[in-house]
Amino acid sequence: MRNKTFPIVIMLLGMVVMVAACRKETETDPPVGGGATYTPTPYTLAIPPNFSAMPIPADNPFTVEGIRLGRFLFYDERLSGNNTQSCASCHAPANVFSDHGLQFSVGIDGIAGNRNSMVLQNLGWESSFFWDGRAATLEQQVLQPVENPIEMHETWPNAVAKLLADDVYPTLFLRAFGTEGVTKERAAMAMAQFLRTMVSGDSKFDKFQRGEELLTIDEQLGFQLTLLEGGTPPAVPLGQGGADCFHCHPHGGGRFTDGIMRNNGLDPETAWTDLGLYDVTGLPSDRAKFKTPSLRNVALSAPYMHDGRFQTLEQVVEHYNSGGHPSPTIDPNMKFTTGGLQLTPEKKAQLIAFLHTLTDTAFVNNPAFHDPGPPTLE
Repeated sequence: MRNKTFPIVIMLLGMVVMVAACRKETETDPPVGGGATYTPTPYTLAIPPNFSAMPIPADNPFTVEGIRLGRFLFYDERLSGNNTQSCASCHAPANVFSDHGLQFSVGIDGIAGNRNSMVLQNLGWESSFFWDGRAATLEQQVLQPVENPIEMHETWPNAVAKLLADDVYPTLFLRAFGTEGVTKERAAMAMAQFLRTMVSGDSKFDKFQRGEELLTIDEQLGFQLTLLEGGTPPAVPLGQGGADCFHCHPHGGGRFTDGIMRNNGLDPETAWTDLGLYDVTGLPSDRAKFKTPSLRNVALSAPYMHDGRFQTLEQVVEHYNSGGHPSPTIDPNMKFTTGGLQLTPEKKAQLIAFLHTLTDTAFVNNPAFHDPGPPTLE
């Protein structure tokens, strides 16, 4: 005799399958021991065609939810001791995410630092961070300003407690990392994801490389000057009368920096007050060495150098034209400390004209990088 309950069982199983299929992909059963889970959405970052591939840490891949969380955290003033200063306070969009044209940033206690706020752009290709290179990864870098007594002057346990007390952040962390938990490590990972999306690759020069726009004669001549060796024959047999920029600011790969730590001859040894990389490594050969910044958006990021001593591009060009100050650790490429490059006023003007072609207004105006307002779930 046929079992009358068999059709009912089949029907019930079908209903279970239908209900499971209708659930959102991000809604999963609680893990053993309790706690919610979530499946973050993978995100693929568009890389400009003239750039090399970005190395993404295997333990911190891009996700839509992670980037969104990182953006909220980057602009959240609650990460500071008195809830008045965010990471973005010293890295404003209008100045290529540097500090409003100030020589030195001022922290929550009204104390100024001693180094110029660095530009935040194309960080996914960097292999060291800060002017002195003391952080090896972006995840390590973003942790430090919060606890720096001159900057945001907070402790991470306090900052995490404030995030936990928020109605929204615990859920944002769950969505970003798949399981519940608000930690400083996860906050750093989310901010690193967001910062890596901040890619600048749509300047006039980029468009020129892609065949979309032409450079003026002066801009082209300025570009050529960056590719030529300094010095003029016969005084300098191998000289090409150029600006000697390409050694430290190669344009291949789109970054206009090799990211290497160098002493670029700003001061003689007797005038050194900031020893840069030496304070990290303790090696005498590293005294007065600092990270080579990118030339991208340089026209928007004044003042210049690690100590913000130069207010204009003209002053920067004249520093290199003069040859700089010799010292025991000066970079070998600063080889014109005697006599200087001897660029003519016309060549200097052409060089500056080219530097302006590296301005990427689409980058600084990109709404995806601006303040998203208070954190929300939607």
